[in-house]
Amino acid sequence: MAYRYSKGWYIAQLKEMGIRYHPEKKKKLESYKTYILRNLHDKMSSERGK
Repeated sequence: MAYRYSKGWYIAQLKEMGIRYHPEKKKKLESYKTYILRNLHDKMSSERGK
């Protein structure tokens, strides 16, 4: 289990949403830095209405 708001936590949350690759750049999530994953998580969460 990853610490809350760490890179691993963001990856786990995005994978729970069904996102395995970056929607625009088509690379695996693990290759991105934390701030990019945080922005992607915020964007996807707001689109899903969470």
